[in-house]
Amino acid sequence: MKSNATTLEISKYICAADKLGRKAGLEISMGDDFEEYVGITSRLPGKSPTTPNFHPDCSELSPGSAFWIIGRDRSGKVAHVQALRLVDLANTNLAEHLVSLRACFADPDRKAGPGSSSSCYAPTAHHITGLVAYHGDIWLRKDFRGCGLSDFIGRIAFGLACAKWSPDFIYALVADWSIQKGVVDRYGYLHREPHGSVLRLPDYGIDDDEWLVWLKREELLKRLAPTCQE
Repeated sequence: MKSNATTLEISKYICAADKLGRKAGLEISMGDDFEEYVGITSRLPGKSPTTPNFHPDCSELSPGSAFWIIGRDRSGKVAHVQALRLVDLANTNLAEHLVSLRACFADPDRKAGPGSSSSCYAPTAHHITGLVAYHGDIWLRKDFRGCGLSDFIGRIAFGLACAKWSPDFIYALVADWSIQKGVVDRYGYLHREPHGSVLRLPDYGIDDDEWLVWLKREELLKRLAPTCQE
């Protein structure tokens, strides 16, 4: 695999991911209006509230720096959502970004609220720097679970992130059950460390201790290879 994937190769990869979704009955759309996105996700039964990372009242989500993906079933009802955003950590690193609460808020002092705190105990987070994409707010409706869509979720996110940004790293923060059940493996993340984000945001009902999972750019590009060579 070449170090730089061509536009055609990336397009084939995204098309293959979209085909997986369609086969399972999902019609995919994407956008960058997060007012619209939060309006949709706030009405989804069984989905946790969209976190401040992807809430326009809390974070800077300008077009070109963030986008969302929505999958609708054949009747047009929302069955899947996920979102990605890009940050430039050239002068810092992911651990500092998380601990400062800037991963959640453009202005933590004004928006985080009393009793808020963030810790990161994942050693590699100190070495994740440059252009870094965050992949989160992943939700799949109950009736679509167990249908092999975990691979699709990773494929569509990785392909679009690579096409739009070619980030140095892409990461997610996931609950322990995602590790234990192998969901993260099916998404396509190769690396993981516990206690990547120990986050307390009382005003937002958040009290999490999540794993950090990630891919480097070279690993992200290699994921395109099998599909592009078919």
